[in-house]
Amino acid sequence: MHRQLNRRDFLRHAAWSGSGLVILSNSRLVRGTQANERLNVAGIGVGGRGAADVNGAASENIVALCDVDEKRAAQTFERYPKAKRYKDFRRMLDEMHHKIDAVVIGTPDHTHAPAAVMAMKLGKHCYCEKPLAHSVYEARLMAEVAREKKLVTQMGTQIHAGGNYRRAVELVQTGAIGAVREVHVWLGARFSESPRPTNMSQSDAPSDLQPVPQTLDWDLWLGPASYRPYHSAYVPAGWRFWWNFANGQLGDFFCHYCDLAFWALKLRHPITVEAAGPVHPESAARWTIARQEYPARGDLPPVTLTWYHGGGYPAFVKENKIPQWPSAVLFIGSQGMLIADYGRHKLLPEEKFAGFDRPDPFIPDSVGHHREWVEACKTGGPTTCNFDYSGALTEAALLCNVALRTGRKLTWDAKKLKAVGCPEADRFIRRQYRQGWTL
Repeated sequence: MHRQLNRRDFLRHAAWSGSGLVILSNSRLVRGTQANERLNVAGIGVGGRGAADVNGAASENIVALCDVDEKRAAQTFERYPKAKRYKDFRRMLDEMHHKIDAVVIGTPDHTHAPAAVMAMKLGKHCYCEKPLAHSVYEARLMAEVAREKKLVTQMGTQIHAGGNYRRAVELVQTGAIGAVREVHVWLGARFSESPRPTNMSQSDAPSDLQPVPQTLDWDLWLGPASYRPYHSAYVPAGWRFWWNFANGQLGDFFCHYCDLAFWALKLRHPITVEAAGPVHPESAARWTIARQEYPARGDLPPVTLTWYHGGGYPAFVKENKIPQWPSAVLFIGSQGMLIADYGRHKLLPEEKFAGFDRPDPFIPDSVGHHREWVEACKTGGPTTCNFDYSGALTEAALLCNVALRTGRKLTWDAKKLKAVGCPEADRFIRRQYRQGWTL
């Protein structure tokens, strides 16, 4: 006797299927690790944010640690004294791949893909910080390799594990604000001022020569990126604002905030992308406004997503008396609006939704973003930000900068990974690696 699928069961299934979950057919690791055993984990890039990622897997056996900067990685090295230490992840994987089940990657963006692809080709489950890659091509390749090897993956968008995003997704997917055709996402808007640059973008490349710190292997830090002389403008944290190594604030925050829109609306690949902002050959834009159009998805209508950073924000924010939150995601539906940030959300206009009967929660609470990945590595279970889902999210983020740097509105052929009729976009979609580095 077949049980009839009720509305709540249907909504629960719809919400999880839209989050990018993949349930693997195998229930064990490739190496045969059982659910009650500990994983052998290696860390690549273990200072700064990378240290937090290694610590997120501290319940497991940390068997190897790799970092090009001994000083920055010192605390992590000290915390895990039994782990073998390396500077070059290629050497680590060559020598220890038979002893490693999974890797966590917390390097700067330009070395995410080389490290992850090598590890995954060796059959290692992978946790990688956001954005997943430095280029659109790299993000696509990482998703393809993970799928081909049937590996458990997770991108480090930790806010995805919080309850606030789950409750916002439930409201959108149960139709609380009606059909959504428009989303606005802004970062650090200043409502009383015009767009204002960050202090670490729109600069010329440093021309003065500085000595390389003795604790840093600069050549390995550069990895596949084009050669630049060492400078403190790049390390330890300034790299994020230089095209050679990262994608500026779009690369830093799009995957966090637009994750909510992708999850709630089941977005994947835009069909057009355009962007405005100041363009510099070396450093990322001080401000950007980018617009993406997404096609209909089943019964869901087409959606326009607009991104603002560096001071820009939707013109109607004040006009409609919408809460002036410094950074937010605003869904505009046929029956109302929903505004959300990392820790709160609100239905608008507030008077219309006074006494609104919220849907019962149907997206299960997370056990924790790192823990979710660790447990899935052991059981073959799902992760919510696997590389298939987060790869598409990363592609969308990076395409904004491709449109900005070409100065063209792109018509995007996601299947072919091509901007139609815009060959000048190719070098931004897939970058050329420095000699000696490959994927």
